[in-house]
Order: sequence, then C-alpha cells, then structure tokens
Amino acid sequence: MCGIIAYIGSKPAYPIIIEGLRRLEYRGYDSAGIALLDDSIKVYKKKGKVQELADFTSAIDQSPTIGMGHTRWATHGKPDDINAHPHYSGNGNLALIHNGIIENYSSLKEALKKLGHVFISETDTEVLVHLIEEMQKREDLSLESAVRKALRKVVGAYAIVVMDKNDPNKIVGARKSSPLVIGVGEDEYFIASDASPIIQYTNKVIYLNDEEIAIINRKNGLEVTTFHNEIQEPIIHEVDMDIEQIEKNGFEHFMLKEIFQQPETIADCMRGRLNAIEGWVKLGGMQEYINRIANAKRIIIAACGTSWHSALIGEYLIEELARIPVEVEYASEFRYRNPILDSHDVVIVISQSGETADTLAAAELAKSSGALVYGIVNVVGSSIARLTHAGSYIHCGPEIGVASTKAFTGQVTLLTLMAIVLGERNGSLTSSYYHELIAELAIIPNKVARVFEANEKIKYLASEIKQRHNALYLGRGYNFPVALEGALKLKEISYIHAEGYPAAEMKHGPIALIDENMPVIVIATNKSAYEKIASNIQEVKARKGVVIAIITPEDEDIRKIADYFIEIQSTLEPLTPLLSVIPLQLLSYHIAVSRGCDVDQPRNLAKSVTVE
Repeated sequence: MCGIIAYIGSKPAYPIIIEGLRRLEYRGYDSAGIALLDDSIKVYKKKGKVQELADFTSAIDQSPTIGMGHTRWATHGKPDDINAHPHYSGNGNLALIHNGIIENYSSLKEALKKLGHVFISETDTEVLVHLIEEMQKREDLSLESAVRKALRKVVGAYAIVVMDKNDPNKIVGARKSSPLVIGVGEDEYFIASDASPIIQYTNKVIYLNDEEIAIINRKNGLEVTTFHNEIQEPIIHEVDMDIEQIEKNGFEHFMLKEIFQQPETIADCMRGRLNAIEGWVKLGGMQEYINRIANAKRIIIAACGTSWHSALIGEYLIEELARIPVEVEYASEFRYRNPILDSHDVVIVISQSGETADTLAAAELAKSSGALVYGIVNVVGSSIARLTHAGSYIHCGPEIGVASTKAFTGQVTLLTLMAIVLGERNGSLTSSYYHELIAELAIIPNKVARVFEANEKIKYLASEIKQRHNALYLGRGYNFPVALEGALKLKEISYIHAEGYPAAEMKHGPIALIDENMPVIVIATNKSAYEKIASNIQEVKARKGVVIAIITPEDEDIRKIADYFIEIQSTLEPLTPLLSVIPLQLLSYHIAVSRGCDVDQPRNLAKSVTVE
C-alpha cells in the first residue's frame, strides 16, 4: 500500500521521482505528491493518478537535486489534495511521506494539539511529522535524532522518508513492518518501497530491516542505525531485474501481459527444480529441513486473497500426494484466534510481495511458537523471505497488475513441486506415479500456451455476459479453489458480484439465485466426478441459467448441454488448476475491458497490502 520514492544526488530529482511514481502506482493511486528541497521545501500534490500530478507540476522548477514522492492508497482520510502526501510540519521546516498505519495517532494528535499544533489533514501521517517537529524543537535535535525519538513513541507499521529545509544535504528513511529499499548509485542514493522505480539507475540495493533508520548525507554517504542508535553494517545486494520486466512490451495492459507470460513463468518456477528426463524433483529451500517437514504432525498454510486460493490447492496436493494433514488459514484471522502451535508443526506462509502485513504477522507468531516457518514468495529480499527459517521463490518476475495472475500459477507450481518432493520422501507416492507427475508437470507450460488459442472465443463470451450483475463459479476437488479464484478475479477488475462454490453446494442455497440472468461458470475437467458435475449443470439449465463450461477435448456430454464451452488440454487431476484458471483469468480481463474498467489499477485496491 502506498509507494515511496526519494532521491539525493547530483541529478535533477523531479524526473526521477515522477517516473518512479509511475512504476510504483500499482501500490496505490488515490493521490500523488512530490516534495523538492533547495532553499525551502516545496510540496505539490494532487488527487488522482500520477499523471494528474505530472500535469500539475509540468511548469515547476525541476532543478533541485533532492526530493521525494508518494502515491497513496488511502487509509486515514479520504482521497483528496489535502490528505495526499507529502505532509508538512507545523513550522514548514519538515516534509514527510509515509506508507503504513500509525495506530496510536489519535492519542498523539490530542497531545500535540495541547502543545499548540494545528492539523489541516485527516491523516495519521501529518501527526507523525508534527511529532518529529516537536521532538526536534523541544531538545534542539538533529533530524535523525528527532526521527529516532519520535518513532519510539509510535505504535504501528510504517515506512517513512523525511526532509528538513535546515539540513538540505540530508534525507532520512526508517521502517517497521513495511518495506523500504535503499538504492546505491555513483554518488547518489535512492529510497523506495521496492526496487522497480530504481532498477534503471542501479541494481545495488540495501534492504532496511525492522526498526532501522537510514541517514543519507551528500558529504558522508549512507549510515544505517537502529532506533536505539546502534550502528549497523548494511549488506548490498544485486537485484536481478530487467527494465523490460516492468514495461508492457506491446500489451494493452500489464494484466494481459502477465497472463500471457505464464508458460514462461511456470517454466521459470520449475527451472533447476525438475528434470523430466532424469526423473527427479528437488527444492533447495527444503533440503535443510526435509525430515522435519516430511514428519510434521500437520502443515498449516497461511495466506491472504489469491495466495489463500493457492494455499487451498496446496492442501489438496500435499494431503493427496504426501499424506500429511494440512490446514489452511486466513492469515488475517490466524494471529487473532490464539492458534495451538508447537515445534511439531510446519507453517507455510504464501505472499506474492513477501510484505503482506497479516501474513508477515502470522509468520512471526508461528516462529515465536516454535513451529518451522517456510515462506513462498515472489519478491527477493522481502520481509517474509528474511524472517522465515527456509523458503522458495516462485521466480515469476515483477507482477505489476494489481489482480494477481502469474503469481497464482507460480505459487501452485511451487506447492505442486513441494507435494511431490514430500510424497517421494515419505513413500506415499509410487515410483510410477512419481515419474508420471514429473513428466506431465514438465509439459504443463506448453499446455498453458495452448489455452491462448481460445482467447478470441473468450473475448466473445465476455461481450455476451458483460452486463450481468452477478455470476456463479462452480468446481469440485482441485477445481473448487480455482472457482474461488475465478470469482475473485471478476470482482476485482470488473466490479461484478461473483461467488465461487463447491459444485455440490450449489443446491444448499445458491441455486435460489439462478435464473436466465445468472451466468454460471463450471470447471468440468474432473474425471473423478464427471457425472456429478454434469448433473450440477443440468440443475442449472433446468432453472434457465447460462452455463459456460471449462472442458477437455475428449468431453462428449457436457459440451452438448452447456450454452458455451472453452477447451483446455487434458492432464493429471492434481495439475488441472494450472490449466483451468487460465480461461477464467482471460474471461475476467475481457469483461473488465469491455465494461471500460481500469484493469491494472482497479478501484479501491492496491498490489501489496502492508497494513492490517
């Protein structure tokens, strides 16, 4: 949530910051702002997307070489010019940008009001910059000392950047439970929420840890300390990211690009981990703890949103292939329901960004309870990647579209590999089935590519149902979580109400909603329950529902009774989600485009949910 970019060096800061905000806009797009520092701090901010800010500031002096920018996802205070960041201190000497939530802002605000502070916005961020001002004024502190002292009084999660007009060669950043990356260039530094806005300038980055402060001075360079003023030795990492990865490359939207990337991203996830010719699967991240994981009394998977749907598929995979009991938890509920955990448990946490606040908190709780914590993330160097005992990256590359697509199939691929490894380890997989799974998984990328042959047909189906107000998604077994994911995609980007259900549960309530205006999308690829799914479709047809069926080429019956059908290639049942989700992604995309929705930046959403 919210995007942060700052620069200090010899170049004009403005173009770097504006371009950086464009690359960070997937993190929030309610408003945007920029602050530039020379003899004073000049702040410019605008409700709406970054382009609104760019138009508003096109004629300003762009020569200052220190500055910062912010793109907002609103938490405290409505989206408008006043609540947009950066925020000034009361004396106008300080400016601050902030990602996160200050939980005790209300009590801090009341205390500051009694000291004469006047607030003009509804944000918790303005309270923090006034608090730093008060610390600085009360004891005549340096900027970093005032920040350090103020943050000791703050409860919450945050990443901040602060500038002081009286110290024009310095910029200060700090974090707690919200990401902040320092880019190291030639006599220049960058601060950002992630590496995407700085990769075109440098691939050398430092990941700030919790309760660390970065002090960047033109003369003295970078210094990293803790909140208790203990000097830290920062580690420079080289980011493996190509600028082309964060461009659309001819696609109309990032989401469409990322859907079509999935043959490659699934293959990348398997590269070096699966060899069909030699007949083996291995996950480097599991090796140190393989015995502990294989012998776990249970595995708990915690995640949010789309990652939670991949976790449900993981439950099916691990229980069937490895015969280990699995529980799937919403990370947002897990930490608050006082779960029973001990050293015999393995907790897998899944997050595309590796920064999801609830998932990170679940990982911390599990770790403190003695459980082994395994992370499945996409972003290298993320908080979850650094917190967990072990883990695996899905290697999907940057996912810019807010509605997740390639990260979902990457997570499912990784969970499939994990289940196969565990099944082989504990002997629950026969040798023949083990090798059959490996051989079939190896060709899944090719089968995913074949689904795109139906893209024009899916586009036509989208035009037929784009004006409907509701939709129902049905699946059984491995395809029930896919139905949930398909419904979520439709809700996220087209704003059509949709629900996913186990197909057999339709009779227990949702069937009351079915009429000629209700499209019902049925994933009908399960060989094990084919007749039952066909019966479910007949029940829908009897009530005049419009049926769109996902089927395999050998299907002879369902294609005759469905109003529309989309074919995917046949595969082993545990692998079907990797194929069956693709037409649902495309259907949601085309419906959203035909309705004129902002596909990459749907209303009220942000890519990385770093607040609770």
